[in-house]
Amino acid sequence: MLFIGDSITEAGRFEDSEQIGFSYVRYIRDYIAINRPELLPTIVNKGVGGNRVTDLAERWEEDVLNLNPDYVSISIGINDVWRQLDSPHEVSLSPERFKEVYASLIEQVHARTNAKIILMEPTVIEEDVNAQGNKLLKPYVKAVQELAERYDAVLVPTHAAFIAYLEKENRQVLTTDGVHMNTAGNMLMAQTWLQAVLNG
Repeated sequence: MLFIGDSITEAGRFEDSEQIGFSYVRYIRDYIAINRPELLPTIVNKGVGGNRVTDLAERWEEDVLNLNPDYVSISIGINDVWRQLDSPHEVSLSPERFKEVYASLIEQVHARTNAKIILMEPTVIEEDVNAQGNKLLKPYVKAVQELAERYDAVLVPTHAAFIAYLEKENRQVLTTDGVHMNTAGNMLMAQTWLQAVLNG
């Protein structure tokens, strides 16, 4: 089972002796290991900090196709939007181009492997439902939803789960900086993934 994405997925994997890191990926691995050990697959984390969907495209052959995984879980899109806020003059991918590149990655997986594909919605940019980052994120979230439907992939509604949580009373902090997860944020990501994948 291969997980690929940006720093939210990477989260210390290069410093971890198991190369799994300390993101939601570890929470998912540990949950399956404890509750359904007979189902526990080999877990591979290929998250790389700063990645956008175009960065995934550049390393797709080496990091995904050549490994011939049984499952590919993809979490990407935050940097495609965050950089629009952080560097307004930087040319960024439109939601349409984001969707086009993403579709190409999925089609390559279908053509070269028998892997089941799991698509995770981009989470949040700032822990405020009405933040500019979350408004800009919406068409990218929609693109992921449409791709999941088009390619019969499992959709993990991570963005929806975070937005719903942010509207709760006595909510806890989920990130260290509005984007990168703390333990609570990783727990929410993992729980949402497990519900979609194991119970979907």
